[in-house]
Amino acid sequence: MKSSPVKHVVIAGGGTAGWMAAAALSKLLGKSLSITLVESKDIGIVGVGEATIPPIRTFHKLLGIDEKTFMRATKATFKLGIEFENWREQDHSYIHSFGVTGRECWAGEFHHFWLRAKDFGFGGDFGDYCTELKAAKECKFAYSERMPMNFAYHFDAVAYGRFLKELAVKAGVNHIEGDIQKVSKCSHTSNIKNIELSDGTAIDGDLFIDCTGFKGVLIEKSLHTGYENWSHWLPCDSALAVQTESIGAPIPYTKSVAHSAGWRWKIPLQNRVGNGLVYCSNYMSDSEAKETLLNAIEGEKLTEPRTIRFTPGKRRLGWNKNCVALGLASGFIEPLESTSIHLIMTGIIRLMRLFPFEGITQSAVDEYNNKYNSEMAAILDFIVMHYKVTNREDSPFWEHCNSMDIPPSLTHKINLFKQTGRVFLDDGDIFRVDSWTQVMMGQGLVPQQYHKVADEMSATELERFLAGLKQQVDNQVSALPSHQDFLEKYLKS
Repeated sequence: MKSSPVKHVVIAGGGTAGWMAAAALSKLLGKSLSITLVESKDIGIVGVGEATIPPIRTFHKLLGIDEKTFMRATKATFKLGIEFENWREQDHSYIHSFGVTGRECWAGEFHHFWLRAKDFGFGGDFGDYCTELKAAKECKFAYSERMPMNFAYHFDAVAYGRFLKELAVKAGVNHIEGDIQKVSKCSHTSNIKNIELSDGTAIDGDLFIDCTGFKGVLIEKSLHTGYENWSHWLPCDSALAVQTESIGAPIPYTKSVAHSAGWRWKIPLQNRVGNGLVYCSNYMSDSEAKETLLNAIEGEKLTEPRTIRFTPGKRRLGWNKNCVALGLASGFIEPLESTSIHLIMTGIIRLMRLFPFEGITQSAVDEYNNKYNSEMAAILDFIVMHYKVTNREDSPFWEHCNSMDIPPSLTHKINLFKQTGRVFLDDGDIFRVDSWTQVMMGQGLVPQQYHKVADEMSATELERFLAGLKQQVDNQVSALPSHQDFLEKYLKS
C-alpha cells in the first residue's frame, strides 16, 4: 500500500483530542501541511479528563506552551499523584505518587532493600522514602532546578480545548464549524476522500484524524474498523460527573475512592472541584449511583450530574486506511490512573514520528498499530490490577472482581512480583517500576522474597542507609510551602 503524498490533513471533531492534534501538527509540522479542523455540534464533549500524568509537561515544551499562561487559562493546579481509598480494603488508603522511591541499584529496585529492613523490624513506611508522596500527604508543593519534582496537572478539560484552539488557529489551522452529514470513500482503495457537512460543503483530505468521540464517525461508522470489548476485564460501564464549589485549598493529588460497585473521583482545580462516580450498571442502578455521588460531594453543585455510558476497550486498529483515531474514538479505558489525555498525546507523537509525507505505507500503519496495541494492553494490565489485587469481597461487585479472569500478561506480572519481588516493564508500559511497586504493595501484594543483593549490606549499614534517605526526604518536604501558597505566588509572578 502506498498512497499519494499527504499534504492536507482533516481533523474531525474538536474537544481535547481534536485541538491537541491540531495544535501539535500546526506548531511542529505546519509548514509542510494544510490542516483543517471540523468542529461538529452533534459530537458531545465528555470533558471529565481533568487529571493528567507527568509526560504532558514534555508535550507542552514541544509546543512552546508557557506553563503559567496555560495554568491561568485552565484554572490548573499541580498534581503529585493519586490517593486510593478503600481499594485494598475498607478504610485503607495509599498514594500512588509520581516520584522515585528510595534509590535503586543495578540488580534490584529500592523495595528489595526496604523488604529486608522490614524483616529486621525497621524501615518504616515505604512512602517515607519518596519526596513527592510525602509532599502530597502534607499538601505541600514547589519545584525548582535545585529541587526538582515529578508532577502533572489538574485542569478544566473544556478550557484546555479552548486554550489549544487559540494556539492552533494562530498557527494556521483552518477552523470550520458544521455537522458531518456524509463520509465519501474511494471506490478502489476504500480510503476516505472527503467529509460532507450538512450545508453541502465538502472537505477533501489526504489524511483524516477521527476525534469524534465514542461515535467514531470516521474510524467506525465509515471504515468499520471493529472494536475489542474489554468488559470481561473492566466491568464498569457508566459514570456520573458533577462540578462543585471549592470549600478549601486544593490538594496536590487526585482522590480515587472505591465504593460497592466501582469508584469515585475528586479533582481539585483553582476555582472548583471535579467529581465523578464510575460504576457497573449490573451492580448499581443509575438512581443509586446518583445518590451515592451526591451524598459524597462537598460544596454546592455548580452543574447537574450527567450520565456517561461507555464500553471499555479499543478499536482493532488505531490507524486504518488513511484515518487515525485519537481520544475516545480510538478506545476507552476508565480514567482510574489519568491516562486518557496521555493516550491522545502519545497517539499524536507516534503519528508525527511516522508521518506519511510521501504517502501512507503499510509498514508505517503497522508500526503505529503495533505500538498502539502494546500501549493499550500495558495500561489495561495496570488498571485491571487495581480491581484484582484487593482484599475486598464485601459486595457482589467485588466478589465478581475477585473471581474474574484477567489477561495472561497481568497474571504473569502479579505472580512474578509475588514470588520474586521483580518487576519488568513491557515495551508499551507508560508506568515505571516505581508505579507498579507502589500500587501492588498499596493494594496488599507483598513479595515472598527480595533480591539477595540487599544482603550485601549488614543490618547496621542498611539501617543507616535508610535513615539517611528518609532524612533527606524529610528535609526536602519540610522546606516546601503549602500547595496553595506556592500556587498563588507562582501564578501572580
